[in-house]
Amino acid sequence: MMKLNKILTLLCFFSGTVYAQKKDYPIQPVAFTHVHVNDQFWAPKMEINAKVTIPHTLQQCKMDGRIANFLRASKTIPGDKLTVFPFDDTDIYKVIEGASYAMQMKADPVMEKYVDTLISIIGAAQEKDGYLYTFRTVNAAKPHQWIGSKRWEKEEELSHELYNSGHLFESAAAHYQATGKKTLLNIALKNADLLVRDFGYGKTERYPGHQVVEIGLVRLYRITGNEQYLNLAKFFLDKRGPKGNAYNQAQAKVVDQHEAVGHAVRAAYMYTGMADVAAITGDKRYLKAIDDIWEDVVNKKLYITGGIGSMGEGEAFGEAYHLPNMSAYAETCAAIANIYWNSRMFQLHGDSKYIDVLERTLYNGLLSGVSLSGDRFFYPNPLSSMHQHERSGWFSCACCISNMTRFLPSVPGYVYAQNENNLYVNLFMGNTSEIKLPVAQVKIAQVTAYPWDGKVEIKIDPEKNAAFTLHIRIPGWARNEPVPGTLYNFVETKPSPVMLTLNGKPFKYTVVKGYAVIDRTWKKGDQLVFAVPMETRKILANEKVKDDKGRFAFQRGPVVYCLEGPDNKDSVVQDIIIAKNAVVTSHFNPDLLNGIEVLTVPGSGTHRKLNSNELIKVDQKVTAIPYYAWANRGASEMTVWVPYEESVSKPRPAATIASRSKVSGSLTNKQLLAAVKDQYEPADAKDKSYPYLHWWPKKGSNEFLQYDFDQEYEVSASKVYWFDDSPWGGCRVPDNYQLLYLSEGKWVPVEAVTDYLIEKDKFNVLRFKPVKTKALRLKVHLPKDNSSGIHEWIIE
Repeated sequence: MMKLNKILTLLCFFSGTVYAQKKDYPIQPVAFTHVHVNDQFWAPKMEINAKVTIPHTLQQCKMDGRIANFLRASKTIPGDKLTVFPFDDTDIYKVIEGASYAMQMKADPVMEKYVDTLISIIGAAQEKDGYLYTFRTVNAAKPHQWIGSKRWEKEEELSHELYNSGHLFESAAAHYQATGKKTLLNIALKNADLLVRDFGYGKTERYPGHQVVEIGLVRLYRITGNEQYLNLAKFFLDKRGPKGNAYNQAQAKVVDQHEAVGHAVRAAYMYTGMADVAAITGDKRYLKAIDDIWEDVVNKKLYITGGIGSMGEGEAFGEAYHLPNMSAYAETCAAIANIYWNSRMFQLHGDSKYIDVLERTLYNGLLSGVSLSGDRFFYPNPLSSMHQHERSGWFSCACCISNMTRFLPSVPGYVYAQNENNLYVNLFMGNTSEIKLPVAQVKIAQVTAYPWDGKVEIKIDPEKNAAFTLHIRIPGWARNEPVPGTLYNFVETKPSPVMLTLNGKPFKYTVVKGYAVIDRTWKKGDQLVFAVPMETRKILANEKVKDDKGRFAFQRGPVVYCLEGPDNKDSVVQDIIIAKNAVVTSHFNPDLLNGIEVLTVPGSGTHRKLNSNELIKVDQKVTAIPYYAWANRGASEMTVWVPYEESVSKPRPAATIASRSKVSGSLTNKQLLAAVKDQYEPADAKDKSYPYLHWWPKKGSNEFLQYDFDQEYEVSASKVYWFDDSPWGGCRVPDNYQLLYLSEGKWVPVEAVTDYLIEKDKFNVLRFKPVKTKALRLKVHLPKDNSSGIHEWIIE
């Protein structure tokens, strides 16, 4: 009987129909294929993604060897040289997913042919039983250390075999949904069937080291109706813990986890998979766990930009309220995963607070991950910078780049949702859509300049007069709640009212779960105007977030702002103070950063006098731009959180011999070199709050750092603060170092009168007999098994 049911299911699937599940999310998103965005904000960004980002990523994948991985696995080309990471295969899957979405929006025969070729290459690399993992199939003479001697052997640790499968399944589902082709889907199903055969109770009982396969399996289940895929997704979740590692959320059974810990991307993917399985199976223990975890994040671990994962070490969630700004990790992939998770939470509960978090992440912490040109990227997304953060065209670990290519064209799928005859308007962007409700087919269109203007015109055109309920989200920031929970609040407590008119007349609406609810019989041509006040608001963080004390952030509508060097006096922003009650004005500048709303506000810059504690304060006009648009004009200073209290400001230090010097060394990175003379003293040797120099990944080598003075000085002391991020990082204090001065064109050791100290968490002071010179050089010998670094180098 089971065999017959499977045959009938597959026949139903391959006849072109989609199996209807009995249980699923009560609220379903309106598919991206039915929503056509045509505004001036998102449409250009999706076009750049299609015309620039996707081709750029495909080209980089080719140049970097990711396509060759598959060709070598299939023996199409010789050799066994592969790329750096066993999960590099997924970059091909993700960019195919993005291209599929993009081609559904706008036909591209050239891209379609290229994607078809890629799918053929992928299929040729698949083993006969469905196994698809190039790093093993290539059978390298020296296998990658992460993959183990047998299939699945190191899956819980590093192999990423199931992670690769998960992204394959996601890509195949999107490709099938967008194009109707089953070429990639057939490859994915063959691989999924192998997983069903190999994994389960009494078989291979391991869980994924990096979660995502659970989401992919559920997508295949929805397409095929094959319950084995759903059951396997649940098995992978239930098998986690309780004796595993918190890094990949295996420290407890998933139903016993109630706070966000470990690697942020893995975590949010897992919470998304838990929501998927809970929606279909009705497992209330899953719901309880992810509800509690969500509360933990929004109340204690969410950046104002929507970013998650504050720790560079382990790309992980930090402790409660640990939200540093300059060292913020907030990975782009984590922002994408956060959107996936919050969209599912909305589908489960129908509460606008989840869309509030989704929207915040979308316009800020996610969009900052890609340049306006579409070909430069951020992996981490810090909230403060002193020139050390710069976008890159590629990373050896390119997950964030390929993830962005697949996410941006899927944005239309988050605009609307429905539950029977309840139609939800969640996001505001110009678009047209056709939505089939049980009562009637409905055309809906939005005309808006959101997020710069809060006026949204919504035209409702049912095919016939029809009674249904429209739910229009009133953003939390328009209801005096920047983020659900207690982590952030507005300085101003009285927002302007949200206005709604129906067919030109004011309409009194009721609010349910954050939505303006309109229950009526709709007619062709009905016109709603929804007006959200676009006021610039100042946001304060919970007093337990020590990094934001005495500071506020600007927000206008859903957009968080930052101060960036190019727009402000002397290209400096870390020294700026703005009064809490300062009046902010805004104007739209169509010629700046592809067109943005710019904020201006009176403030002041401060700097110190030499050899004095006295501060010199100079009034100045301060300019703020949307956070997502920063770092599009090169490396610069930037800050989201602006001091309003002098005690937390960072006045520009007075000039010193070192700060006026030209710095050079055995490394060439200008940002790293400049860090040693920025005059910011660290809290300890491992402090990453400010820029620092490091020679990582070099070990055991001889390195140097050099100051060329602006004139000849008599000097007699050197102070070095070593960077040492032990026990987890790769830098330690050096084995030894030597100080030399330039004399008649030759480097001569100084005559020390104190010992050469090499100690952590302090300035190592070396005093020597005075010399007159125009340059000093540090010769540093790195330890045998580690690198070294320097926070500050002071000359007296």
